[in-house]
Amino acid sequence: MTIESTGDLDGMRAVGKLVARALREMRDAARPGMTTEQLDDVGAGFLRKHGARSAPQLTYDFPGFNCISVNDEIVHGVPGPRKLKAGDVVKIDVTAELDGYIADAAITVVLAPQNPRAVSLIECAKAAFERGIAAARPGARVSEIGRAVETEVERWGHAVVRDMCGHGVGRALHERPSVPNFFSPFTPGRLADGLVIALEPIISESPTPLIEDEDGWTVRTLTGCLAAHYEHTIVIREGGAEILTAA
Repeated sequence: MTIESTGDLDGMRAVGKLVARALREMRDAARPGMTTEQLDDVGAGFLRKHGARSAPQLTYDFPGFNCISVNDEIVHGVPGPRKLKAGDVVKIDVTAELDGYIADAAITVVLAPQNPRAVSLIECAKAAFERGIAAARPGARVSEIGRAVETEVERWGHAVVRDMCGHGVGRALHERPSVPNFFSPFTPGRLADGLVIALEPIISESPTPLIEDEDGWTVRTLTGCLAAHYEHTIVIREGGAEILTAA
């Protein structure tokens, strides 16, 4: 969507703030021994308390409220009876709807003791996001975000998961434009002032094909290498994008 009024901006800020707070609640609650379903319940309970709904459930009839992916699972992990263990790399992806507006954000956390490989991967995803948002200016080609993200990821010695892209968001969960995390001269479109997108570097330790689990949702690395996901919903603005899902 494109911000067209003060009401649009207020609505996106409101749902963005809730998504940020839900992520913080889930991050702080995550611990060895709890199930991914219990972790999902933390975020679901917080968001429902504030009148928000699960956008993946509304849009795709997703089995959980939030997506929780562990270790080699990249995205769309279904919460369930799996117990988290020390050292697990946990991707928490929260997408909520409030009063007709949708915001999307994700973080990756490592349960103690922290694996240096996992820490490097997470820091790489965050750095790639910072490079991507710096390229997100009105008039810039969408492809320049991908160039910035990919350049940073490769600098760290990791790999972009090319099958997974950022996207427009706001009135629907997935809107145009598609925002690849790699450069291609064939990526269409330019960024416009007020455009709302989900910028989300999704990366793996090394290049790998993907596989989908039998649940029909969870996507993981074929090689078993770790993956990380870092995402915020942003508004393109002159002078620098605004992060709607910042804490």
